Amino acid sequence: MAHVSVLLQETVDGLDLRAGASVLDATFGGGGHSRLIAERIGDQGRLYALDLDRDAFTDALITGLKKKCQFHFAIESFRNLGGALDRMGAGALDAAVFDLGSSTMQLEERGRGFSFLKDEPLVMTFRSANDHPEITAEMVVNDWSEETLRDILVGFAEERFAGRIARAIAEHRKGRRIASTRELVEVIEGAVPPWYQKRKAHPATKTFQAIRMAVNDELGAIQVGIPEAFQRLKRGGRVAVITFHSIEDRMVKRLFKSLEQDEKGALMNKRPIVPTYEEVRKNPRSRSAKLRIIQKIT
Repeated sequence: MAHVSVLLQETVDGLDLRAGASVLDATFGGGGHSRLIAERIGDQGRLYALDLDRDAFTDALITGLKKKCQFHFAIESFRNLGGALDRMGAGALDAAVFDLGSSTMQLEERGRGFSFLKDEPLVMTFRSANDHPEITAEMVVNDWSEETLRDILVGFAEERFAGRIARAIAEHRKGRRIASTRELVEVIEGAVPPWYQKRKAHPATKTFQAIRMAVNDELGAIQVGIPEAFQRLKRGGRVAVITFHSIEDRMVKRLFKSLEQDEKGALMNKRPIVPTYEEVRKNPRSRSAKLRIIQKIT
């Protein structure tokens, strides 16, 4: 399934790009935002892209982008965007975009255990399989304490049955390590009440979300990467952030509010921009997306 960038036009329009601009795509993914950005900034523009997954940067995408602008990329987390930009020779930026959603390719086509609908190894890292990740979902599920599991299920996903699920995981692994997504789903389903399994959302949705966020330290990366990108902006430059979970959105809202209160930034939208009915109809994954944009004023 091809990845569809959410709020694509709204995001790139909100960056107010000019020909020749210098832009960071901190979450390259399927390259959707980068392709439109490249068209806006033209052959004199500079586009810097980051992604932990080396498989994101296909030869076709790289070739296509280099025909439109001066394209540079690094296999790196946006947590480390400062060093990555320095290595690529980037100066001050006119804009930066962060799409905090996982791409469809990562969720469904990589065999890394992101989806509870497939039986795959418990990996859940955004790094490519050959990069030997320091931590995997299998480690989180089997080696972290019951208390820590409960805390991440509450803190990262607001899972109402966090205690029951963490307890069930801890009990199950006493006999055998949980090695696959199917095994984990079975444990989760056995821990929650029958009515919870009959809802529209799969009962494992929030648990998988929380584990994925823990494996990739997604909230920690937000706390470091977005302020760093803002710091690298020229005066008048903009940062756009798309979130998909309430916890991420609250974090971004607080970061932007702090910059506004310190008179360093001005919010471009007091309320988050959300997908249109038509976009949600065509791409149901977009339904929870929220876009916030801030401009550097000092």
